Amino acid sequence: MNFLQENHCFIIAELSANHGHDLEVAKETIRAAKRAGADAIKLQTYTADTITLDAKTDDFKIKGTLWDGQYLHDLYREAHLPWAWHKALFEVAAQEGLVCFSSPFDKTSVDFLEDLNCPIYKIASFEITDIPLIEYVASKGKPIIISTGIADEEDIKLALEACKKMGNQQVVLLKCTSAYPAKIEDANLVMIKDMAEKFGVATGLSDHTMGTLVPTLSVAMGARVIEKHFILDKKIGGPDASFSLDEEEFTEMVRSVREAEKAMGKINYALTDGKRNSRVFARSLYVAQNMKAGEIITEQNVRSVRPSMGLHPKHLQEVLGKKITKDVDKGTRLSFELIKD
Repeated sequence: MNFLQENHCFIIAELSANHGHDLEVAKETIRAAKRAGADAIKLQTYTADTITLDAKTDDFKIKGTLWDGQYLHDLYREAHLPWAWHKALFEVAAQEGLVCFSSPFDKTSVDFLEDLNCPIYKIASFEITDIPLIEYVASKGKPIIISTGIADEEDIKLALEACKKMGNQQVVLLKCTSAYPAKIEDANLVMIKDMAEKFGVATGLSDHTMGTLVPTLSVAMGARVIEKHFILDKKIGGPDASFSLDEEEFTEMVRSVREAEKAMGKINYALTDGKRNSRVFARSLYVAQNMKAGEIITEQNVRSVRPSMGLHPKHLQEVLGKKITKDVDKGTRLSFELIKD
């Protein structure tokens, strides 16, 4: 998976429904994502009819979410990105140097995206149980990013097995909380590291919390991929506007993530030049009072103090009770040459 780099999270700006039904807004959103520092722009490829049924029964009415009271078909009809726009948006992303890819929701959308040479596929949280879809996506041999927002451990295993069955092990799992917006106390970022260890794959975060703290902290948990909803201007409105970041906010998130990456560093016990230079301020043994030749060394006349030019403090117990060999002034570096049994 050549989009994954060491010490560099792959940051995805999720366009989602944040296009205001205007192709030019969608294009400018991609350009803004580039300005904000994203590595990729992600689309969603579906129609209301490929993702649900136009049924006005209680089963299809949304409850317990930001979109309560709406029917699924109505919501997805409002939110979907017209398929006729995809080619133009892939082209704009290429011009901007962004990776452009999408979440398909049925086989027809996969076939459509294949014609556009989609380089990566994303399986949305609510599709993680759609094993036939995952197998069909995996059969294309492209890297697959899978969100785990509604998944238990068995769901994740089944999804990974579906990919493996099709000979595709290019999988990234994203910790996700499928609430819109998600509460920060539900982020559970420790799962990023645990999933990497348990399932032996790269992991990351698909984030729906407000703000940028959770994505930044995810770096410390080993996130290799970070996905966040992105909108050109929240005044555009739409189903996802309230929990999306605008250009200024997304720019700040990218800055914070990149600084967190620098702060993580690498395991290295060797002294850097900076550490070596600073060691002058470490402690060592110095004569703390004027002393005469033959005087006994005590904790009063020899002390461990800054700087570090004298004997190492580990020798203090060793020299206590011994005699000084000559007259020395306060502030003299203690050395073995000044000590006799």
